[in-house]
Amino acid sequence: MRILLTNDDGVNAPGFAALRQIAAKFSDDIWTCGPTEERSGAGHSLTLSRPLRIYRYDDRNFAVDGTPTDSVLMAIAKLMKDNPPDLILSGVNRGANLAEDVSYSGTVSAAKEGTLAGIPAIALSQCYSKESAGNGVSFDTALQWSERTLTPLIALMRDKALGQGTLLNINFPACSADEVAGIRTVALGSHDYGRVKILTNKDPRGFEYHWFGLAPTDATPAHSSDLEAVRENMVSVTPLHLDMTHHESLTRLGQIFPQK
Repeated sequence: MRILLTNDDGVNAPGFAALRQIAAKFSDDIWTCGPTEERSGAGHSLTLSRPLRIYRYDDRNFAVDGTPTDSVLMAIAKLMKDNPPDLILSGVNRGANLAEDVSYSGTVSAAKEGTLAGIPAIALSQCYSKESAGNGVSFDTALQWSERTLTPLIALMRDKALGQGTLLNINFPACSADEVAGIRTVALGSHDYGRVKILTNKDPRGFEYHWFGLAPTDATPAHSSDLEAVRENMVSVTPLHLDMTHHESLTRLGQIFPQK
């Protein structure tokens, strides 16, 4: 099995090193292509206004000075054009990708791009607590729980059992590996939008700047959601689909504008 690894934290991120260890449990034919630097929050953006550069480390390891989407596209359409991957793993992201965060996530979007190309793709993220961030985020839980989580999922995806246009989003909880309560298949949750905060300050020259951040919330997450799962120290597994059409509304709109 040929596996392509990518991420949005950059190819030198600790989580990418963890992903290499995870992938090595499934194959020795591993390729990497990710952003040269952190591109968290880049979403599914594609660089169109400037040329891109590829940095080659060896025959199977590359970086692109662009977005996660750029990296996957470059790998599939150029670097691996004659030997495409059988599977794409994106991550391991430093921090959760839960609920609406998947819309902003470069990690999830890299997996989306692979799915668009018809390649099975899985996004992996390691949650962490604010208290642990100062000491460096540990990816041990992802490392310890990845094989038992991914083994059946990879088999399903390679057998096309999940259907066309489906990718998987996995979040490992912010606890030690021995505190994980299990693996749970759940839907996306919903954040309280009021948690978004904007920090305003002044730079050394006296000019004002603004920085987006997220305030913690004590709201109880919906039952059977990814937010609830990780709060209960479960590994969350959520299937995502590329078809964004709301079919019920499509039917209703069809009654207003009937087809001739």
